[in-house]
Amino acid sequence: MDFEGKKIIITGGASGIGKAITEGVVEGKGHAIIVDMNMDTAETVRQHLGKENVSCYKANLADKQATREVFSKILEDFGQIHGLVNNAGVVSTVPFEQVTQEEWDKVIAINLTSVYTAINVLFPSMKANGYGRIVNVASVAAKRGGGLLGTSAYAASKAGVIGLTKAVAREGASFGVACNGVCPSLTLTPMTAGMPEEKREKILATIPLGRGANPKEIANVVLFYISDLASFVTGEISDVDGGVTMDG
Repeated sequence: MDFEGKKIIITGGASGIGKAITEGVVEGKGHAIIVDMNMDTAETVRQHLGKENVSCYKANLADKQATREVFSKILEDFGQIHGLVNNAGVVSTVPFEQVTQEEWDKVIAINLTSVYTAINVLFPSMKANGYGRIVNVASVAAKRGGGLLGTSAYAASKAGVIGLTKAVAREGASFGVACNGVCPSLTLTPMTAGMPEEKREKILATIPLGRGANPKEIANVVLFYISDLASFVTGEISDVDGGVTMDG
């Protein structure tokens, strides 16, 4: 896919699905802007893909004011941002009755509020430039009410991402700003690597394809939406889940 001349932000872009998206942007000759907590990992990715192709910014997405400042700085540094991938997130796996207020607030802050904040900072500029591609990574948990990997707090946060995606798509459409969402199921990333085998087998039993996704398989759909190949698509929520959901 062609990203030549495009500057694209990827939150959580240093590992897992985010790293695969970062690699895809650079392969398409775009400039990837990683926003991540782990600067050591981000710098390793930058060294591997070329310093001229990747920029790195540290952000704690749980802190809304810090997140706003980082995205404002990126906009100031680059002038125009063509694409934004809200990929970073945390999983919450505890049963509903065990979800503390602290757990709920943390999951909502990182998985939903940071998505709003990033878009809120960039949207006016995208609107003014008549161009923007936004992709939000949600989850099958949002449609199923959890039950695979994340539970109530996680499912609620990702359902919020889906609603926000559609709202931004509706408001941005007449200004050339598209917003789409992607819902992965189990993906083989560092986040899921330590999962107990019994739980892994239980999850795999619910996936018709019978396996977890390679990060690149999720990234391919995200990259499509962030590219001009998806020029007539907005407000779409795509399941990249091995057949778990099968929407009608």
